Amino acid sequence: MRNFDYSKLVTRTWDNEILLYVAKIHEYKGKQELYIRQKPVELNRLVQIAKVQSTEASNRIEGIVTTNSRLKQLVEDKTTPQNREESEILGYRNVLNLVHENYSMIPVRPNYILQMHRDLLKYTSLSYGGQFKTTPNEIDAMLPNGERQVLFRPLEPYETPDAIAMICESYQRTLEKEQVDPLILIPCFILDFLCIYPFNDGNGRMSRLLTLLLLYRSGYVVGQYISIEKAIADTKDAYYEALALEDFRWHEEENDPKPFIKYMLGIILSCYREFEERITMVNRAGAKSTAYDLVKEYAVNKIGTFTKQEVLISCPSLGSSSVEAALKKLVVDGTLAKMGAGRKTHYVRSDAFER
Repeated sequence: MRNFDYSKLVTRTWDNEILLYVAKIHEYKGKQELYIRQKPVELNRLVQIAKVQSTEASNRIEGIVTTNSRLKQLVEDKTTPQNREESEILGYRNVLNLVHENYSMIPVRPNYILQMHRDLLKYTSLSYGGQFKTTPNEIDAMLPNGERQVLFRPLEPYETPDAIAMICESYQRTLEKEQVDPLILIPCFILDFLCIYPFNDGNGRMSRLLTLLLLYRSGYVVGQYISIEKAIADTKDAYYEALALEDFRWHEEENDPKPFIKYMLGIILSCYREFEERITMVNRAGAKSTAYDLVKEYAVNKIGTFTKQEVLISCPSLGSSSVEAALKKLVVDGTLAKMGAGRKTHYVRSDAFER
């Protein structure tokens, strides 16, 4: 079995792209701490929106889906699961809430990781929640001719407990010595977790929950307000491409973690930028702005079509009826054009059409 020693990252040379990512995220982190003190009302709405998006997106990556209305009811604890998919969604919601609310009290240790996995699968009929894998698992793909191609072979079951213990111990030791920036250390930990592939089921979802946990414990709490899982789901192909590049010679400890580090830092930075855009929209519209002012500010800066739901997400201080009234007024005054009807209704700036 390969060794895990994150202190070796100190000797690596990082290119300008990675260093720029780290510097920009540090800058946005400082800005966010100021926003958190100044905009509590808007932030409360963002937290609820992010929880729904994170639960939906992380499960969607794994092919676990339900309707939007059922998803919202499950996240808000207004219904019970009706099938296996909804049981898995409910488990993710619960662990996500646990991470959001108790991250400072969840140390990075194998027993806590096992307990998170137990809770992730709590509502399913699966019997191996909270246990490391007992049979070998492979990451494979189906070829066009129907043949199965093995892309990567993770560690064997007998190697898994020691490997998880090693990455946890090395991560914590390196973090405490402040030898490596957390923004570089965290993706390396997640990468190794995914290559170990420690569970029979739930590895991808656990990796994203652990990403949030490690970021929050290091002070990078943007995922509480902007869904990191959604950002990953929206760039799923790039996510898998970055992982595929890491598989090469991972067992020999000769893989290059830079592609995955760059991908994850790009995701984190994009979330910080989106957070700033949503909060500063209120400032741009003015302190005494009306719902009409806020929706107009969003609309005139939006390229392409958008829906009422997208406006609600980007204007967290507004309610559904206020947004609907503002959109109607913007259509009447010629700022927007309405397209479609019913659930397929969407809007676009009137100046998008050639004259």
